[in-house]
Amino acid sequence: MTSDWETRLVDMLDLVGKRYYWFLLSLLVIVPGLVSLMLHGLDLSIDFTGGTLWELQMSRPVQPGEVRDVLAARGYPDSIVQTSQDNVVLIRMKELKEGSPEKAELAAALRERFGDFTELRIESVGPTLGTAIRNRAVIAVALASLGILAYIAWAFRNTNNPFLYGIAAIIAMLHDVAVVVGSFSILGWLRGVEVDALFVTALLTIIGFSVHDTIVVFDRIRENLARRAAPTFEEIVNYSVVQTLVRSLNTSLTVVFTLLALFLFGGETIRYFVLALLIGVISGTYSSIFNASQILVVWENRELHRFLARLRGQRQRVPA
Repeated sequence: MTSDWETRLVDMLDLVGKRYYWFLLSLLVIVPGLVSLMLHGLDLSIDFTGGTLWELQMSRPVQPGEVRDVLAARGYPDSIVQTSQDNVVLIRMKELKEGSPEKAELAAALRERFGDFTELRIESVGPTLGTAIRNRAVIAVALASLGILAYIAWAFRNTNNPFLYGIAAIIAMLHDVAVVVGSFSILGWLRGVEVDALFVTALLTIIGFSVHDTIVVFDRIRENLARRAAPTFEEIVNYSVVQTLVRSLNTSLTVVFTLLALFLFGGETIRYFVLALLIGVISGTYSSIFNASQILVVWENRELHRFLARLRGQRQRVPA
């Protein structure tokens, strides 16, 4: 049974009626990222391109630019250097073999400039393995999308158009992926942030979160359709979205606060993995509330069909 406060909230919030404002806001977020992807792409880590990851514990604080200067002087000008508050330096560079003369010379140059240090780890990834990881990442996302579409179509098989629910969920999911990937393209462009194998893990996690949140809203829509909770489909969708609004926000805020703590205090190695999750959770919450269910209304009202028909009519009226 609907509580009085819930009824008042439904009367106050016409989220579905403002759907084109939500679509516009999504475009304003996604388009800069897509432009960055076209112009700059993603800065790929050695997980994808091949190379060496060298982690050092320095005896004193150092600046990334100082380390890059030493590396560039020894023939590694494109190296990526990250530092943390505990004097740990993370260097991503072209292949540097363990025990090679080049490594010994580079270590000597770093010690001469910054004093003694402790080598925490050195890992090498070949370009063949990097290509395999990239291909598997694409396949994983594609298979996840197909699996989600099939599952939602089956779960909502008793509705008038079960595949529409699956397509709407996939669009919302792609929205979240585009937001995260575009954000990291911009971060790579401006700050040199690289994407690695953990980034793929974050994307798959975001896909799962996004679809889960969307299914909760869709399930409430299905329940309200069965009992005809409102006169029109648009009102039923709005009623369902408002009913699940508090639940979605509470769940997401719990995750966001946890991720914020990890981002601030979790250490350098997982910082951008956590950042990807943080962006994805916020985007996933938004898309499940303001995009996925609104797509159902746009399709049910044949708004896209009418828009395309008007567009064709205008073209036909234009004189040759």
